[in-house]
Amino acid sequence: MPKIAQILVAAGVGARALGDIPKQYRKITGRTLIERTLSSMLESGVIDDTVVVIADGDDIAAEVLSGSPVSFTIGGATRTASVKAGLDALTHSAPDYVLIHDAARPFAAPALVTRLIDALSSVQAAVPVLPLIDAVKRFDGGIGDDVDRAGLRGVQTPQAFHYADIKAAFDALDPQDSFADDIAVARGAGLSIGAVDGDAANYKLTYPSDFDRAERELMSMHYTAVGNGFDVHRYAKGDVLWLCGVPIECGYSLLGHSDADAGLHALTDAILGAMSFGDIGDHFPPSDPKWKGASSDKFLRFAQEEVIKRGGTIDHVDVTIICEKPKIKPHREAMRARIGDILNLPLTRVSVKATTTEALGFTGRGEGLAAQATAVLSLPR
Repeated sequence: MPKIAQILVAAGVGARALGDIPKQYRKITGRTLIERTLSSMLESGVIDDTVVVIADGDDIAAEVLSGSPVSFTIGGATRTASVKAGLDALTHSAPDYVLIHDAARPFAAPALVTRLIDALSSVQAAVPVLPLIDAVKRFDGGIGDDVDRAGLRGVQTPQAFHYADIKAAFDALDPQDSFADDIAVARGAGLSIGAVDGDAANYKLTYPSDFDRAERELMSMHYTAVGNGFDVHRYAKGDVLWLCGVPIECGYSLLGHSDADAGLHALTDAILGAMSFGDIGDHFPPSDPKWKGASSDKFLRFAQEEVIKRGGTIDHVDVTIICEKPKIKPHREAMRARIGDILNLPLTRVSVKATTTEALGFTGRGEGLAAQATAVLSLPR
């Protein structure tokens, strides 16, 4: 099997996208554009090494891709210079093939990657192309002559190459040379080039409308998942009781291995349940001493991170506290705010309620309290 590397070109600022940060770090349904691009490429299962080319002074990439199997290198003033930097960074791994891809194309399907790799068995370079569907006319301040579409094709990335051949082609360039894409460099060097069918879904996000389109399409590929959680804790001696992330000074506390925050425990289980990802005890067993006295916001943030890893979002959460004491209403807005802060949700999507059991059962006798929660998630199909 050939060793395959990829270069993700992410050194630009994407000015046409009109954001206040480089477009590759803008979020689409909860995940940054570059995360989605990397994830879609790795789904092919054939890539052994990834180099991400970033701008000098970029302090966002390492944080956004923390934990991902990538390395970083600094790009140049042009796309051509940035790709050369990526190729140089791969010298140590010496791959057989290299895929060069725009970080702003997050929908490259595994089948497209496979077509490109297969093509390299008979050519030195391969490029995905699409026929032009719309009428094409010359334009110079006004509508001009028709252009025959028969001999024209739209060109996409990733573009695939024998690594040694494309690196030699880039090494031979003048430092001032600049090309629209990498297949142009291959063509100028006389490499044999094959074309494979592109994918209309593999579009590049360039303008604000492209981000709107991607958001709509991703949401249409999601389904609604609902999870429920329930937790109970007994009252114990103490001064402060923690509930939904808020300390309540009431002259007693809740008994538990962590801080015994029944509200956050129930909500954590609701989110985990919506993902079919076990429960809080599976991930934070009470038998593990490192969770003794732990703040329960850690558990809730873990559940949130798992949602993000799956490309999902938390759409709404609802917590109900069942108790005779303490009184919840004076603390309810603080609880909503704290949950919203942890999950990065607006208050309109966070509900906290309270009820009693009319003096019935263990809560009615004042032996402890219970919490139940519902979480509504949007998850990719």
